[in-house]
Order: sequence, then structure tokens, then C-alpha cells
Amino acid sequence: MIPIKTVLVIFGGVSSEHDVSLVSASSVIENIPKDKYSVLSLGITKDGRWLFYTGEPDKLPDGRWLEDEALLTPAVFSPDSVSGGLILLENGTARPIKVDAVFPVLHGKNGEDGTMQGLLELSGVPFVGCPTLASALCMDKAVANAVADAHNITQAKWLGFTKYEYTKNANALLNNAVAKLGLPIFVKPANTGSSVGVSKAKTAQELVTAVELAFNFDKKVVLEEAVDGMEVECAVLGNDETLASVPGEVVPCHEFYDYDAKYITGTSQLYIPARLTEEKLKEVQNRAAEVYKALDCRGLARVDFFVRKNDGAVLLNEVNTIPGFTSISMYPKMFEASGIPYPELLDRLIQLAFLANENS
Repeated sequence: MIPIKTVLVIFGGVSSEHDVSLVSASSVIENIPKDKYSVLSLGITKDGRWLFYTGEPDKLPDGRWLEDEALLTPAVFSPDSVSGGLILLENGTARPIKVDAVFPVLHGKNGEDGTMQGLLELSGVPFVGCPTLASALCMDKAVANAVADAHNITQAKWLGFTKYEYTKNANALLNNAVAKLGLPIFVKPANTGSSVGVSKAKTAQELVTAVELAFNFDKKVVLEEAVDGMEVECAVLGNDETLASVPGEVVPCHEFYDYDAKYITGTSQLYIPARLTEEKLKEVQNRAAEVYKALDCRGLARVDFFVRKNDGAVLLNEVNTIPGFTSISMYPKMFEASGIPYPELLDRLIQLAFLANENS
């Protein structure tokens, strides 16, 4: 009999996407094959406390996991490669617990931006998902766009600037943006996900408001032309060899696929496969694999595109290295449509983590 491996799921975090992480983690914990893995849980509260949690995963989404102190133990994850990773701090003592792999289900800042991945790499414990460089690269939309440009990957016209630059010369920057990108313009914080802080500006005054909103979430913003086209996503998994899913299409219930449309309203329309020709679907899959390689991804990522209406051009939108794993999230749904059920998908991702660690 193959020995059961211990997998530590880390969830929560101090980012603006804390609540989404709780929902994703609950789904992951419930669907990891229990005949192959023993699952432990480590939550990070909104104020940055690390707590080992021994309760049921269905208490995560609404925050009830924090209500019963008997189920919570202060803990840390050690970078010491001998300790085995998880250390419980109970009754004035430190008790190490060896874990075989970590599944970080952390969206946004301090979760998928390379900081957590750096800690895990120091520990030597295998972990699901992209390494430090790819995580940091994909999280910063300005840097990711620049790397995509360097690899001749077609994408929407864009530009970026910092809050410091904006305070020094706001009018010139905004006028240049309108001249280069036209209106409307999408404005995004450079380092958030789930469309947090994203706005669509249709006028010069709305552009000012959108930029100032984005600066509430990051010190750098990215401005992109508004593409008239379909929003198409493709899930990718693999290390050196990759597998791209059947692409899916999102028809937002709002003007664009914002946070509310993704996680609250729940009335956006999803089509899997996307309503494209077989040839165009294959092109999206090939482009997703190309982007995945160019940005040094490993394990998993969801690659988002626009398919422009007037000429069918496939334009890169962004890459998410820890996409949503909720019951309505596109990443698992696209692989399910590709013949890989959710539990099998999680198993494959954990096995890819072991393989990457062996080859590092």
C-alpha cells in the first residue's frame, strides 16, 4: 500500500481577496482525495495571525472557523528545511509537524505574489503552483505585460505608472493615456486579482476617478485599451510538459467581469467550451501554453484572453497563478469539461508539486 501523504492547505491571508480564498480552500479541502492524502489546514487571518485549524472546512466561507478557539492553535511555517515545515506554538512550546506538501490557496498580495512561494522554497517542502519568480512576475501586471511584449505575445495596448509619477505629472500621464489608448480605458491596480479595484473609464473625468481608486490598492497602476471582444479563459497545468484545457467563455452580468460579477451576483454566463470555431479554440490553447512558458509558470495557471470581434485576434489579458477554486470557478470547471474531474485535478497538481521538488 502506498503511504498516505500529508498535505497542508494554507488559506486566508491579509489581501483584499481573503474571503475568496476561504471559499476556494473549503472546496479544495473537501475534494482532495482522502484515500491518498491526509489534509491539514493553516489559516491566516485578515490581521496576519497564523492559526492551525482542526475544524470542518464548511466553516471557512462565512468565517465561522475563527469562532471556536479549541480548534485553533497559533502556528508558523518554518523556513528551516529540517523542521518539516509546520510548527505549532502551544502552551509555551514549539511542536513541529512534518508535512509532505503544501497547497497554498491564497489569492492576491502575500499569497500568490512570490512571498509565500519564497518561504516555501526555503523550507524545501514541495508546494502546488508556480515558483517565486513566476508568481511575482504574473502578479505584477505591468511587469507581466512587459515580458509578454518581449516575447512578441499579442495583447491589448497598455501603459503603466506609479503613484509617485502620478503626483508629479498627473495631467501629462492621463493625456498620454487617452492619446495612446483611446477611450474607454480599463484601469487596474498592478498587483491585485479578482478584479479588485478595477474600473472602466469612459470619460477623462472617470479616468481620474478610476486611477485614484486603483491607487487605493497598489502604488502602481496599469491602463489598458478597451477591447471589443469575447472574454476567453484557458486553464493550464504542468511543469515542463503542459496541458491546456478546453477554453471557456465569460459573459459578464455587469459591463465587465468585476469582483461582484465573479463572486457575489453569480449571474454571469459561462460557456465551456467557448463559442468559437474548433480552429480558434485550438489557437487559444496554443497561445495559453505559449504564455505559460514565457512567464516561467509551473504547476498551474489560468490564462485569460480577449478574442477581438473585428478580426478574431487572440489578445492576452492576464495570467492568474492561483486562480479561484470555488464551486463556480472557471479553472476546475474547464478541466472537468476536458475530462479531468475536480478530485483528480487536485491529485495531479499535488503530484506535479512533488515532481517539481525532485527536479529542483
